[in-house]
Amino acid sequence: MKVAITGSTGLIGSALVPALERDGHSVVRLVRRSAGAGEIRWDPAARRLDPTVLTDVDAVVHLAGAGIGDRRWTDAYKRTLLDSRLDGTTTVAEAVAQAGPRPRVLLSSSAIGWYGDTGGRAVDETARPGTDFLADVCRQWEAATAPAEKAGARVAHLRTGLVCAPDGGLLGRLLPLFRLGLGGRLASGRQYWSWISLADEIGAIRHVLAHDIAGPVNLTGPEPVTNGEFTKTLGRVLGRPTLAAVPRVALRIAVGEFAEAGIVAGQRVLPQVLEHTGYTFQHPTAEAALRWATGKG
Repeated sequence: MKVAITGSTGLIGSALVPALERDGHSVVRLVRRSAGAGEIRWDPAARRLDPTVLTDVDAVVHLAGAGIGDRRWTDAYKRTLLDSRLDGTTTVAEAVAQAGPRPRVLLSSSAIGWYGDTGGRAVDETARPGTDFLADVCRQWEAATAPAEKAGARVAHLRTGLVCAPDGGLLGRLLPLFRLGLGGRLASGRQYWSWISLADEIGAIRHVLAHDIAGPVNLTGPEPVTNGEFTKTLGRVLGRPTLAAVPRVALRIAVGEFAEAGIVAGQRVLPQVLEHTGYTFQHPTAEAALRWATGKG
């Protein structure tokens, strides 16, 4: 299978490309700079992608978009978060729709932010969207794939949770503090965190690519835990104390509005589609995911 990928240099894309190549797939990267070997140039901000370059592509995995937690959420950056997703997804979906008989598949990145703050209530892919900013971004983001769906492509929305990876992602921010013995719960610690190891993130994408799965797919581990449980487990894995606690007001001062939606809000999200279609998790518990990500397995 020939697979085109956007966002190939990001946390997920940089791990997905070699995994697909090991599976025997041919991978072409969609890049915004001048294209080299094995690359196709596109310009999502201008909504330019020549559909003819996709005529021999079987599937597109669209991962590109501005980082949710990379900067404070000023009004301007919130616009950037939304525009980068709508421009990129619309560009890819329209190119897929116009490319002729191929590509047949579009896997488009999304996020569990779709659900908003669910508190202690468990939700699966059938749940309605939340009402906060992130939920609205995810709703518009997923709707932007409509041209590809109308053209008959199989479209899956990859609703990714908090990714536990050896480098970057969620642990890129937490590990330095925890290794110094300064880690602990964030705010009340009662909010649910729906995590997934990077290994399972990649495994799940490969699973969706290989199976006839369409619509929303939660890319989360099967056992969400509270932030208090997560941070306690991380401390145990590292052999470090977790006595510290960061008050909600301090989080708000440190990272702004993102604190409420990305840290304090609880999301107890279950991967029903993955489990019902036979995916087997490499790291089914938070402890297993954290041991793998920190090299303590």
